[in-house]
Amino acid sequence: MSNSLFSIAFGVGTQNRQGAWLEVFYAQPLLNPSAELVAAVAPILGYTEGNQAITFTTAQAAQLAEAVKGIDAVQGKLLTRLAESHKPLVATLLAEDSQLTSTPEAYLKLHLLSHRLVKPHGVSLAGIFPLLPNVAWTSQGAIDLSELAEMQLEARLRGELLEVFSVDKFPKMTDYVVPAGVRIADAARLRLGAYVGEGTTVMHEGFINFNAGTEGPGMIEGRVSAGVFVGKGSDLGGGCSTMGTLSGGGNIVIKVGEGCLIGANAGIGIPLGDRNTVESGLYVTAGTKVALLDENNNLVKVVKARELAGQTDLLFRRNSETGAVECKTHKSAIELNEALHAHN
Repeated sequence: MSNSLFSIAFGVGTQNRQGAWLEVFYAQPLLNPSAELVAAVAPILGYTEGNQAITFTTAQAAQLAEAVKGIDAVQGKLLTRLAESHKPLVATLLAEDSQLTSTPEAYLKLHLLSHRLVKPHGVSLAGIFPLLPNVAWTSQGAIDLSELAEMQLEARLRGELLEVFSVDKFPKMTDYVVPAGVRIADAARLRLGAYVGEGTTVMHEGFINFNAGTEGPGMIEGRVSAGVFVGKGSDLGGGCSTMGTLSGGGNIVIKVGEGCLIGANAGIGIPLGDRNTVESGLYVTAGTKVALLDENNNLVKVVKARELAGQTDLLFRRNSETGAVECKTHKSAIELNEALHAHN
């Protein structure tokens, strides 16, 4: 057995009455754990190789705590606490970053993102949706949908209210991790698996999906969808402010450079370089035809927006008379043309 692992984490979670995992909470996930730690825990867990999610008892948790306390004090303290658990325990060991095969594995990778151990698209999330059960997220935790009606009745008979906050595959991030140095106006709008960099403020209408996020500092007032990673803001708290929609997905990462502004009800489908502005109400997709203007507002050429991806100091706007999408730059038309030829 190799003692080299991609990731390891000890968690406590929720199972339904059939023993299927609904969710897992990992307080201290590790990326690239030490060989000494792996060698210490593997015999107790019965781990040999590959990617595995192994359930363990509170007695084994105590054994694990004793085995690792001289190797990793943080993990030792965590395992000591897990030994007191009344909920099921699971150790997830990933030998490699490959396609997911279990719910505990899926939750570990979402934790790695929200703990800022990896950045969006920094781990493989292939196959994640079938492994995340649709769950009722309630005031009493995660509940299997087939068991919800009975538990609601039981709560009423006790004179209690079982409140259902959402029915979804993804829980809210802050029920699992609250990254340091952030402000979040409405925690329900950040899914577990969001990467929220230090110095980020997410306003009431801001939303960050899993496998997306912000490097920080910056302000999010719109939607950051999967695959989008917003770069650092400028000095004096100017930041990268997004009030519209940033759309990624698939295997594409849409990077937003430093000091950008995406206006209200605007959106992008291309990466932006530093100090770009997209005016309110404008959605720029890769295939959007854009009229390039020089400093005197004369037309230089018409290109598709993908040809401007990643370039700096651009202003995207819509002509109020013609409806054409236009782009201006602080550079001259000749410099812009040269940059376009070099880019192509």
